[in-house]
Amino acid sequence: MAKLAQHADLPQYQAVTREVLAAHRDEPGALLPILHDIQERLGAVPPEVLPMIAEDLCLSRAEVHGVVSFYHDFRATAPGRVHLKLCQAEACQSMGAKALTAELQDKLGLQLGETREDGSLTLDAVYCLGNCACAPSAMLNGELYGRVDVEDLLDLVEEQEARL
Repeated sequence: MAKLAQHADLPQYQAVTREVLAAHRDEPGALLPILHDIQERLGAVPPEVLPMIAEDLCLSRAEVHGVVSFYHDFRATAPGRVHLKLCQAEACQSMGAKALTAELQDKLGLQLGETREDGSLTLDAVYCLGNCACAPSAMLNGELYGRVDVEDLLDLVEEQEARL
């Protein structure tokens, strides 16, 4: 426990978690709504709050961790200011997503799941954006794009970075 107390943001994480737990206290099956609410407020579900959630819901830490680690959308750390998600599902793969991803990783200097040290950009994989007819697809800061190529995505990232 001493290791957790050293984390500078722990008091903020705990305060937000207490608020979220109180807001969902009487909901049946509240774990997913709680996790989504915490991530919306903090940008992530920090591992430091999992014991608080488990205790409040009378679940084991393993159960809470299992849910967080099962769903790809939950993050342990907040994404970069620009968040690019590349679809890796079958339809996008059939339209060149693997090659697109490899080239983009090379040009951005990031692997899937990584964030630049300065926090400016995160590159993530997703496994269906529901835009299969317009594959390959990507999502940039919540906006969906179809039939993308590397140049399109680099231009979009550059535009987003310029706005910030």
